[in-house]
Amino acid sequence: MLHFVTGGFSGGATQVAIALTEAMRAEPDLEPLLVLRRKRRTPAQRLRELEAAGLPLRVVPGWSHAATIWALVRLCREFRPDVLIAHGFSEHLWGRYAGLLAGVPHLVHVEHNTKERYTRWRLAQSRWLARRTARIVGCSEGVRQVLLAQGMPPERTLAIPNGIRLAPFAAADTRDFAARVPGIVMVARFSAQKDHATLLHAVARLAARGLHPPVLFAGGGKARYRARLERLAQALGIASQVRFLGVVRNVPELLMGHRIACLSTHYEGMPLALIEGMAAGCAAVASAVPGVREVLQDGIDGRLVPPGDPEALAGVLETLLREPAAAARLAAAGRARALAEFSRERMCRDYAALCRALAGV
Repeated sequence: MLHFVTGGFSGGATQVAIALTEAMRAEPDLEPLLVLRRKRRTPAQRLRELEAAGLPLRVVPGWSHAATIWALVRLCREFRPDVLIAHGFSEHLWGRYAGLLAGVPHLVHVEHNTKERYTRWRLAQSRWLARRTARIVGCSEGVRQVLLAQGMPPERTLAIPNGIRLAPFAAADTRDFAARVPGIVMVARFSAQKDHATLLHAVARLAARGLHPPVLFAGGGKARYRARLERLAQALGIASQVRFLGVVRNVPELLMGHRIACLSTHYEGMPLALIEGMAAGCAAVASAVPGVREVLQDGIDGRLVPPGDPEALAGVLETLLREPAAAARLAAAGRARALAEFSRERMCRDYAALCRALAGV
């Protein structure tokens, strides 16, 4: 089983591919290989960590599509996978072209978002490749519906929801909700997809109502987006309560120390960061976009707000901050749902079953 994905490490696709490679190593009848497409910002330290952990890993060049495809063709002829799983846009195009050229028996396309930069030409390529692809997987039912709307074959298009490692959040039940910092954590990279700005505007509205919760932004991404948000926090007069942490390696600990996990976003596939907030025992608040709506049930195990609506977000955050007992009940329900439905083990079992069915093992 060869997993091919971007080496950017900033999105969920790479996390999922790494998790699946790790899980398949433990299966006696499955032999995985992770192949990363090198990006300008591929962190060498992260590659060394994966290799030190014993992960079967190769890196192919990413400076041109042709270079990526031909390097992957050579790897496929060397490794001879039964199944090639190409994760994310636009890697699923180059990965499947390489698989076809190398004669890989079974190709799988995994889509990780409800919105990607498809031009007419790239969508045409995706449809052409779909006719030669064994399975097309959406990381949520919302993503599956987008794939079907793009013209993917319904009989070979399915949903396998994302999952997270639950072990790092095992201590969440010992962190009393009332003793946590009454603050807001948003774990998301700085990019056009994420909507940090709406959260900042909502926090400014809270300040006008006498509430000044600390706000922590954890994540990497593009410097120009972060700089724009830092200027916005200054302009709104809330810079003193907003911290830009950059990449955080102890996200579970950060979340378990705070009451509210927020994901303000324009679109998603199935957000791992939001599921982590639920698993950490935070009261989860997020934009009501496809993918997110499958994770949170409004008023039951979290709160949903219209995307891009700072007034609605401020209202929900105010209620959670002023009514900690109600927030704690939402947090407990959200944690229970994350444990029951969104484990990495369940996700890996589903992908392993798919691979076995395709390969006939």
